[in-house]
Amino acid sequence: MKKLFRSSLAAALLAAFSYAPLQANAALFEDEEARKAILAIRARLDNMQNEINAKADKTNSLDLNNQNEQLRQEIARLRGQIELLTNELANTQRRQKDFYVDLDNRIRKMEPQKVTVDGQEISVEQSEQRAYDAALAYFKAGDYKSAGAAFYDFTRRYPQSGLMPSAQYWLGNTYYAQRDYRNAITAQQVVVNNFGDNPKAADALLNIASCQLELKDKAAAKKTLETLTHKYPDSAAAQTAKERLAALR
Repeated sequence: MKKLFRSSLAAALLAAFSYAPLQANAALFEDEEARKAILAIRARLDNMQNEINAKADKTNSLDLNNQNEQLRQEIARLRGQIELLTNELANTQRRQKDFYVDLDNRIRKMEPQKVTVDGQEISVEQSEQRAYDAALAYFKAGDYKSAGAAFYDFTRRYPQSGLMPSAQYWLGNTYYAQRDYRNAITAQQVVVNNFGDNPKAADALLNIASCQLELKDKAAAKKTLETLTHKYPDSAAAQTAKERLAALR
């Protein structure tokens, strides 16, 4: 009988030492594995408790009672391990949830955003939007040299960007603001040639005509304005072009 109880006690101790490391390494468990471990410990404790109760009914010897008390202490300690493991599992699940929520938010911030520019919806990377906004801020502040450098850099870094027509157009305007009319014409011509379907194309032609007038090339300006009214008759720029053509006659 004593040998049997010593074996039971050894088994309880072995269970305690075997599952103790689980507390420190609970984060390494998959949720399902941790749940199974907890259920296994609980089942083992229930069996040990039933064994104690069954044997206690058959004998009241002092030695047996001592052994039963030791087993009860081990059961209490193992139940404490279960509490710790269950709590650690809950904390791990909460940390994982917070991590994935934060990761999802970070990914969403990095994903391309849908924006509307000149009446057209385009997809823009966050880095593109920041670079474009920084260049436009220079222009609005009247720092045309810095704006020109920033827009030029944008056109080289993001040639496929949906913001490219606008960036190229504003690049032309930075040259115009600095009275560099020839470079302004070259920059605006890129808008006309490469982005003819973009609303900025009509404005680019109007800007080209303005540069040509500044260069005293009235004939070229007149031809550009006629092209504008013919290609983009419904645009606001076409109305301005008509008024300028009337003044040139």
